[in-house]
Amino acid sequence: MKLRKKLSPESIFHFFNTLLMLIIVVVMLYPFWYVLVCSFSSLYHVQNSTFILLPDGIHLDAYAQLFRNDMIPKAYVNTIIVTVCGTALSITLTILGAFCLSRKNLPGRTGMTLFVVFTMLFNGGLIPTYLVVRNLGMLNSLKSLIFPTAISTYNMIILRNFFSSVPDALQEAAIIDGANQRTYLLRILLPLSGAAIATITLFYAVDYWNAYFYSLIYINKRSLLPMQAILRQALMTSEFDTMMYDDGIMNLPSEMLKDAMIVVTALPIICIYPFVQRFFVKGVMVGSVKG
Repeated sequence: MKLRKKLSPESIFHFFNTLLMLIIVVVMLYPFWYVLVCSFSSLYHVQNSTFILLPDGIHLDAYAQLFRNDMIPKAYVNTIIVTVCGTALSITLTILGAFCLSRKNLPGRTGMTLFVVFTMLFNGGLIPTYLVVRNLGMLNSLKSLIFPTAISTYNMIILRNFFSSVPDALQEAAIIDGANQRTYLLRILLPLSGAAIATITLFYAVDYWNAYFYSLIYINKRSLLPMQAILRQALMTSEFDTMMYDDGIMNLPSEMLKDAMIVVTALPIICIYPFVQRFFVKGVMVGSVKG
């Protein structure tokens, strides 16, 4: 007769900890699942169901009506342009700045690092920033959504620490072989920093994709607004009905269109995240160990 294995306190703790985490995951994921299901459900199913867990088939009426409005495709294109161009500019400037600050023979390196870190605590404020953007002629253009926030000090410090953690022997060997600073950065340092760069690139991409605040300040033309600004108007103002319904005819309730817009806005980042998630722990932790 087999003796029953006695449960240890550690096993009991892991069981209840796992159960609690599953409950939290369900509670946090259900609202987005509800939005996703409602966006693919039929009008009858949404209006007559008090609790919706699965759609009654795949219905694309909400998405079809959403993209019949010219404003949505334009906003989507604006968001893609800002995200792609902004991320490319930000990661380039961050790499160059982090590489310079990571060089131990850089004159005034400590003072420059303190100056950069100072901007994490203090900034010029919203009104001076607006005046600078206006005087540079970037109002009512997508440039106002890219250049003012081109560099994140936090990301630069992480990448700078990552570059500093690379052994100096690699640079010395490269210099002996005739490599200059540019060659060392492009052919040796960057290939070794793939995890950190991938992580920071995703940080920048998510920030640009989700940004809406500056578009409300710097842009007055509706044709230049990104998707997040349109989504904010849909969720927080009463202008959505007049913006979305063709010729004033209510084909679908506004709630279904809002659900479809939320899905369209969040889906690209959700699809990209799993491919970069494996770099997170290595990229962030290595860049935060050595100062």
